[in-house]
Amino acid sequence: MIKSLFFDIDGTLVSFNSHRIPDSTVMALEEANRRGVKIFISTGRPKAFVINLKQIEHLISGYILNNGAVSFVGSETVSCNPIPPEDVQTLINDAKQNNYPYIIMGERDFAVVNIEPVVDRIFDEELKINNIHNGKTLDYVLQQRIMQLTPFFGSDYEKNILPKIPGCMSNRWNPEFTDLTSKYADKGQGLVSMAEYLGLNISETMAFGDGGNDIPIIRRAGVGVAMGNADENVKQVADYVTDTVDDNGVYNALKHFNVI
Repeated sequence: MIKSLFFDIDGTLVSFNSHRIPDSTVMALEEANRRGVKIFISTGRPKAFVINLKQIEHLISGYILNNGAVSFVGSETVSCNPIPPEDVQTLINDAKQNNYPYIIMGERDFAVVNIEPVVDRIFDEELKINNIHNGKTLDYVLQQRIMQLTPFFGSDYEKNILPKIPGCMSNRWNPEFTDLTSKYADKGQGLVSMAEYLGLNISETMAFGDGGNDIPIIRRAGVGVAMGNADENVKQVADYVTDTVDDNGVYNALKHFNVI
């Protein structure tokens, strides 16, 4: 019996076309909640960028953020795995030397460094994260533990830099940037920590996703669901492939597994 649901945001809960949660998804989550099923978010976004869930905020019991680097229920931190400071500095130095932009995300604040048009195009125009320019300075954020680094480079460059930051792992879900977190942090680890905290058996969890950073949680969950718009490698590891986010994918999957 499924007792908890874990959802990625972009391309899973929120449509890339309308930038909203489809009405069928809202209805499905409301029904699941009425039946006592807990609803959680598992996203690559930090809390400051979770600005598109107002339709369902009242239903959410907890969050796995920064690709699993930190998770919490209410005001209680469930898990926290920051990036080693030496790896943070290595990436900062490399970005300065090679002049590429990156977003650095601390426990509370973020900074955008070496900002270029690609950052606005992806975050502001495509993802509709309209507070990207509201960050702090780099020095200010570096006073906090660093949860995630989001450098804007391709997969070829990523292969060169990863050996230099051995405490990190890559969670790529966009060809133009990747999310770097501690090697001990991914959405799957976040799920395990959350299940232990809540006293849930992993078999009682269901996770939904569409991008490469969702693979760990889809593999770990009792039932892993890939959206119809998911990358092919995500579909290959899923227990079930549903319809796209715009074609009632969440609703249809929850009906299929008798969650609603």
